[in-house]
Amino acid sequence: MLPEIKLSVRTLVEYVYRSGSIDNKFRTTSTLTEGTKAHKVIQSTYNETDQKEVFLKTEIEYEKLLYKIEGRCDGLIFRSDEVLIDEIKSTTKDLSLINEETFPVHWAQAIVYAYIYAKDHEHREMSVQLTYIHVVTEEQKKFIKRFTFQELKQFVNELVKNYSPYALLMHKHRINRDQSIKELPFPFSTYREGQRTLAGAIYKTIAEEKNIFANAPTGIGKTISTIFPTVKAIGEGKLERLFYLTAKTITRQTAEEAFSLMKTKGLCMSAVTITAKDKVCFKEETICQKEYCEFANGYYDRLNEAFLDIFSQETFISRATIEEYARRHTLCPFEFSLDLAFVADAIICDYNYIFDPKVALKRFFEEHKRQTVLLIDEAHNLVDRAREMFSAELQKSSFLTLKRDYKGTNLYESVTQLNKYFIELKKKCAEKGHIVLKDLQDDLVELLEEFTHVAELELLHQTKSQDQQLLLDTYFAATGFVRISKLFDERFVFYVSTEKNEVQIKLFCLDPSYLLQQISKKFRATVYFSATLLPFQYFMDMLGGTTEDYTISIPSPFLKEQTDVFIQPLSTRYHDRDHSKSHIVNMLSNLVKERKGNYLVFFPSYQYLKSVFEDFTANYPEIRSILQHNNMGEDEREQFLEEFKEDSTSTLVGFAVLGGIFSEGVDLKGNRLKGVVVVGVGLPQLCLERNIIKDYFHSSGKNGYDYAYTYPGMNKVLQAGGRLIRSEADTGVIVLVDDRFLTQKYQGLFPVEWRDFETI
Repeated sequence: MLPEIKLSVRTLVEYVYRSGSIDNKFRTTSTLTEGTKAHKVIQSTYNETDQKEVFLKTEIEYEKLLYKIEGRCDGLIFRSDEVLIDEIKSTTKDLSLINEETFPVHWAQAIVYAYIYAKDHEHREMSVQLTYIHVVTEEQKKFIKRFTFQELKQFVNELVKNYSPYALLMHKHRINRDQSIKELPFPFSTYREGQRTLAGAIYKTIAEEKNIFANAPTGIGKTISTIFPTVKAIGEGKLERLFYLTAKTITRQTAEEAFSLMKTKGLCMSAVTITAKDKVCFKEETICQKEYCEFANGYYDRLNEAFLDIFSQETFISRATIEEYARRHTLCPFEFSLDLAFVADAIICDYNYIFDPKVALKRFFEEHKRQTVLLIDEAHNLVDRAREMFSAELQKSSFLTLKRDYKGTNLYESVTQLNKYFIELKKKCAEKGHIVLKDLQDDLVELLEEFTHVAELELLHQTKSQDQQLLLDTYFAATGFVRISKLFDERFVFYVSTEKNEVQIKLFCLDPSYLLQQISKKFRATVYFSATLLPFQYFMDMLGGTTEDYTISIPSPFLKEQTDVFIQPLSTRYHDRDHSKSHIVNMLSNLVKERKGNYLVFFPSYQYLKSVFEDFTANYPEIRSILQHNNMGEDEREQFLEEFKEDSTSTLVGFAVLGGIFSEGVDLKGNRLKGVVVVGVGLPQLCLERNIIKDYFHSSGKNGYDYAYTYPGMNKVLQAGGRLIRSEADTGVIVLVDDRFLTQKYQGLFPVEWRDFETI
C-alpha cells in the first residue's frame, strides 16, 4: 500500500505557480473580498441545470506516493454539447489590467478541476472559464480555453511532478518525526513531583478529545509537562500539530527552550515561532511593498527554494533560524514564518493568531483544526485579552477631521452623517458623561457600512499621502466595528463616553466565554494552564469551560519552609496612600537590613510606586534601588533584570508595578531574588468598564464585584508572589501589605504555602 499525500487543489497549484511580490497596498476588507458574495453574484446567473460548489477528488500515483487531490469547483456549466468549468476570482484590480495570462495559478486551479471531472465522466474535451469580478463595482471579465483530455492529464501530471520534491521531503520528515517521537524519552532524568500527573492528564485529554483547565504551580515545569505528552500524541497519529499560545515573549522563549531540549534528546520535529511583524522586519520602516522592500519584491518567486532548504536542514525553527534563512533567500521574515507555520508540526505564537477575529490565521482550514491541539500558557491572561479582541471602538474626532479634509468628495456626505450621529450621542451623555445601552445600534452600523463602501472607492483611487493615513486608519477601525457588531449579543454592551469635545463609542465584550468556546471547539482539544488559574469556577466561566471539561490542580512541589510569609495590615486604599508611605518605607528598610539580598517591591500604580521610591531613596541612600519606568523597551527591561545578580553581597531593591512587565513571566532563580513585597490587593482601577462588568455579572447571579475586581486583582498578587520560589533550592520572604489580606475572602484565595503567615 502506497503512502498517501493528501492535499487540496489550491495547495497544489499555489505551490507550483505562486509568484510575484508581497504588496500590502490598500485592499478592501469588505465581505466581498472573502469570495462568498462575489461567488454568489456570478452563480446567481447560472441556469437550473448548472451546478455550483461541486466537490471533486482524484488519486494520482507518482514515484511510490499516492497523491489524493480534492477541492470544490466554483461552477459546472452545461451548454448543449459541452461542460464548462467556471473558476471565479474576486479582485480589487482594474479589470482592464487583467488579461488572459495575468494569473497562471488561476488557470492551473481550473484545469485540475477540469481534469478530475473529465476523468470521472470520460470526457474527451473540456472547456475552462476564468471569471473575474471587481469587489466594489461588480464588473465582470471572462476568459475561455478548451483542452483535450490528454492535455489536461499532461498538465496535472506535470504539476504533481513539480510538487513531488517538496511532498517527498515532507513525507520523509513525518516518518523521521514519528520514529523520533516513539524513541523520545522524557528530557529530564526524573519527573518533578506532580509533573507526571500533569503530563498524564494532558495526554488523556488529547486522547479523549476533551478540554482541561490545569492549575499547575510555579516550579513544576508546566511547559514541558504540556508539550511532551502532546508531542507523544502526534507520534501516535492522534493529531497533526500543536499550537503553543502565549501572551508574552518570555513564555514563548520557554517553549522554544523545551523544543530545543527535546531536540538534544533526538526529537525530529518542525517547530516554528511567529514573531510580530514590527519586531522581525529587516527594514527601518515596515512598508510591505515591492518598491520599498527587496524582501517583499519577488517574495513568492523564491519561497519554494527556501522551503526545501530550511526543511531539509532544520527541525526546530526559532526566530533566529527564520531570520537566517529569510536573509539567505531574501524573504520577508514575518511572511516566511506564516508560510512555514502552515506546514509545521508545532507553532509557537501569541493568542491573537487563533482568537482575534482581525488577525487569526485564515490559512488553517477546518479539517486542519480537528487534528490540532491548543496549549494555552498563562491562560489567566486570556480573559482580558479576549475582551480586548472581541471589542471595538471609534472616536468622533476621526470623522470630524475627515469631514474637513474631504469636502467635495463622495466621502463627505457619509462622514458628515456620522459626525452628526456622534453629536446626538453626546447630547444623550450630558448628564453623566456616558450612557450604557444593551442593544446594538443598527442605524449606526448601517452608516458605518456605507462609510466603508465609499471609503474603499476613495482609497482604491488615491495615491499614498498623509491624508490617506487617517482615512485608512478610520476605515480599518470602522470595518472592525462592523465585524464585531456581527458578534453582538447579550454578552456585550454598547457604551458612549465623552471628554471635552471627544466622543468615544465602544462595542464592549463583557463575557468572552461563548466566543472563546466557539473557536476552541473546532480544535481536537484545548489545554488551559497557569500557575494562578484559581478559583477554577471563575476562569471556567470566563474562558468558556463546560461541565464536561476536565480540571486538575497540582500541589506545589516546594516546601512551606522555603517561604516565610508576612502580612502588614496597613490600608493601601487610595485615600490612605499618603499615610501609608512612611510605614512601608520603614518596613522595607527593616526587612533588607535583617535579610540581605535582592528584592522586588510591587505597587498598584506608578504614581504610588514613584512616591514611595523617592521617600525610600531619600531616607536610605546607602541601599541601592532601581525603578521601573513607564514604557520601557526590551533592552531596558533586560538591563533592569540583569541588576539582580546571583550571589550578590549587597542589597538591591527593585520597585515595579503590580500587574506590569516584571510581575509575571520573570524567572530570577537562586539568590537572584531574596524577597517579594506586594503592596495592595491588586484591584483594577475603579472605572466605567469595570463597573459595567460588575453590573453584568451581578445581574447574572454571580458576585459581580469579585468577577470585575477581586479575582483579577488577586491574580496579579499571586503572579507577583510567584516570582520568588523558582526551584527546589530557593528560599525567601513574601510580605503582603494590606489589611484586606487578613479577611476570610482573601485568605481563601491564598495558595496553601501562604496560609501559615505572621503579621508584622
